[in-house]
Amino acid sequence: MAPSSRPNILFVMADDHAAKSISAYGAGINHTPHLDRLAKEGMLFNHCYVTNSICTPSRATILTGTHNHVNDVMTLDSELNNRLPNVAKAMRTGGYATAMYGKWHLGEGIRHEPTGFDDWAVIPGQGEYWDPAFITESGTSNIPGYATDIITDKSLDFIKKTREADPSRPFFVMCQHKAPHRSWECDDKHKELYKDPIRLPDTFTDDYKNRARAAKIAKMRIADDLTYFDLGLVQPDGGSRHGLGDKMVNTWFFTDRKILVPEDITKLKLIDKEDGTVFTFKTEGELTEFKFQRYMQRYLRTIQSIDDNMGRMLDYLEAEGIADNTVVIYTSDQGFFLGEHGWFDKRFMYEESFQMPFLIRYPKEIGKGTVCNDIISNVDFAPTFLDLAGLKVPSYMQGVSFRQLLNGNTPAGWQQVAYHRYWMHNDIIHCAYAHYGIRNQRYKLIYWYNEDFGIEGARPADADHKEWELFDCQEDPLELFNCYHDAKYADVVKEMMALLEDKMVEIGDVPVHFGHWTKSKRPRQVEEAGFSCKY
Repeated sequence: MAPSSRPNILFVMADDHAAKSISAYGAGINHTPHLDRLAKEGMLFNHCYVTNSICTPSRATILTGTHNHVNDVMTLDSELNNRLPNVAKAMRTGGYATAMYGKWHLGEGIRHEPTGFDDWAVIPGQGEYWDPAFITESGTSNIPGYATDIITDKSLDFIKKTREADPSRPFFVMCQHKAPHRSWECDDKHKELYKDPIRLPDTFTDDYKNRARAAKIAKMRIADDLTYFDLGLVQPDGGSRHGLGDKMVNTWFFTDRKILVPEDITKLKLIDKEDGTVFTFKTEGELTEFKFQRYMQRYLRTIQSIDDNMGRMLDYLEAEGIADNTVVIYTSDQGFFLGEHGWFDKRFMYEESFQMPFLIRYPKEIGKGTVCNDIISNVDFAPTFLDLAGLKVPSYMQGVSFRQLLNGNTPAGWQQVAYHRYWMHNDIIHCAYAHYGIRNQRYKLIYWYNEDFGIEGARPADADHKEWELFDCQEDPLELFNCYHDAKYADVVKEMMALLEDKMVEIGDVPVHFGHWTKSKRPRQVEEAGFSCKY
């Protein structure tokens, strides 16, 4: 295939962007006209899922096209060995100009910095919203301005320089925003947005009584676990007296920053850091709803800058006359809870955290305003990029190209399943159980496990607690009722168990609990590892 006929690929990814906070997905909580353009002029996926709902592992999966037990990036503390093959290396070898800008979060130093890119500039760790530092091959320096604008500027500058040097050379650019990750600091021009109250999610007051213990024990609740720093507040009698000050240095999870509520809640005062407004409350319920509204305001305002900058990119492609030959993708590294089940954050295989937004425009192959309800996963991204570029998909990649889905064709035998595994065994911050599971078009099976939980206040039984959940996503889309032990779902349990077993064997992952595996289908890797199974 001649270079001039191959499409450019612009991959734009946000951090913690829930599908519901893109107006094209229909939740009605905000307005994102430029992201909606991708849906109107291309395709929206309703069932794109993450293999591990946490930043670092998801990014490793997207880059390598492999599951986390293969690329060895399983937790937030993991670092990617940059000697591994990845999609950027394959694209560059295939003649593409390649670049990455923005959030990397896969380690720092010579063994972990980005490879496969003609140019790159990434923020250290989580980075800052304002005047962020960027690491490049030549060193680290701060750039004045707002992070979302700067990351977009760098991406557009690379495209412009590539086209000036050789208009026939296609580009592959990964533009990876920091927003809308915690601590949700918006551009000044968006500070007045979203002041009208947002409707509370139907599950906001979830009591978790019909589900696994993992849901109840998690420390991701808006009512209890958001801090005054998260919400842009000052608490006169709160954490600042402990000497941490008001600047975030990865300490937003500390108890010192929790909102301290006096016995008489009418005596609680919270102060807006920006304008000094004082907030008081009559009841704990009123305080909880205030936290939700404040959280949503801050979160949605950071998204507005992403939408603005997506508009800049789309306008540039149109002005240059290359929109028709450019694949534009918008996604997030995972989903995010926006008050559903009373939570913020992610990690879990519950739908709001598990589902990734995925919008794609490529006029040569994708019809306008199309919607895909087939299941895809982030492990499928890299093979799809290569397929669109006319390049061979290497055998080490575990994902599958979904290019045919873009044409409206579901291939015979398309595996309508998504696999998820969260490996964090000792999450002392959020107390999220390790778990794995499988989802098909109707059902979701989750196995919760943990060893050495090690959290303050956890009962001894929590240290090694194992539990199954089954959800009927058609009859119970809010995932409120675990039907694993319901006799009428007995056959479904068997089918989903077999599906999970087959998937784990296919990708080479090893189960933790073997009581439900049949001897006839005992995973080969379990035998080879020498595990002793009880039947």
